[in-house]
Amino acid sequence: MAPMTRSRALNNLPNELMATYYRQRSGAGLIVTEGTSPSPEGLGYPRIPGIFSEAQVDGWKAVTKGVHEAGSRIFLQLMHTGRIAHIANLPEGYQPVGLSDRKAAGEIFTDTAGLQEHSVPVALDAEGIVNVINNFVKAAINAVRTGFDGVELHGANGYLLEQSLNPHVNTRTDNYGGSIENRSRLTLEIAEKIASAIGREKVGLRISPYSTLSDMPAYDEADVHQTYAYLSGELNRLGIAYIHISDNPSIPQKTHQSIRSAFSNTLIYCNGLTAQTAEAKLQAGSADLVAFARSFLSNPDFMRRIEKNAPLNEVDYRTLYTPGAQGYTDYPVLDELAQLV
Repeated sequence: MAPMTRSRALNNLPNELMATYYRQRSGAGLIVTEGTSPSPEGLGYPRIPGIFSEAQVDGWKAVTKGVHEAGSRIFLQLMHTGRIAHIANLPEGYQPVGLSDRKAAGEIFTDTAGLQEHSVPVALDAEGIVNVINNFVKAAINAVRTGFDGVELHGANGYLLEQSLNPHVNTRTDNYGGSIENRSRLTLEIAEKIASAIGREKVGLRISPYSTLSDMPAYDEADVHQTYAYLSGELNRLGIAYIHISDNPSIPQKTHQSIRSAFSNTLIYCNGLTAQTAEAKLQAGSADLVAFARSFLSNPDFMRRIEKNAPLNEVDYRTLYTPGAQGYTDYPVLDELAQLV
């Protein structure tokens, strides 16, 4: 089950409703949670959870316990939103931060003021970079302490780690900007330090090459290709468990092949797969695991539905990010549907 933001963590705290949601979907062999912030300034959206306080650690324990009792594994996705944020969504006294002070185009929802333009991020200084790295490591340690089987770093969708890779967003002139090696440094240092702290077999990274989500300006195709080839090779050297690729039609075949040849551990593919296209990808050897998002969102028993070739529930898009159980834990499973007939 791929990670999906659902915005049910009131006051940024995991809760019993979330525990029910994940347990319902534990037919998946591996669940990757919604994006979870390693620090207060990484909470760019309303009602997303964190893993930096003891109250948050305690809140996640019911989630890991329920999923494990139901026989699944669960990784926590660590997501620092960087400049994709508004100050109204952060705790008092915190501001959005970024590799530079370049503001993201577009708007973001806030509970207090509705849609607002993204806030201008504060450019991280050298001490700020160190704090970001340390906060990721502490969050990973907290995750394992909470019962998670590992962590997935969110290096996709235009958030902080992908911001660091993009030369139009990361305009730094120090060791974290400029060359491909420097722009990859933040992601690789975080991955390496987390691997040392909790074990490399408990670390994954999600990427979305060539994506322009969250105002990620397109840059030279050769540079993008070389960036992800280099990143994959370095991650292979670190020996992390997996790379999770959010697929899109813009990724050329040569980049897929380069990642596959550079990285010898598990490749997970997701994004728009059906049971049939996922099976074809597995049989072709281009993916070792496949992940589903939307299908699990509206079908707690998605795996049973694949086995029985049963129709899928439609997604209620009105309730994707609203608080409460509606459109979250109230989707029917096959047995319930049969009773309604």
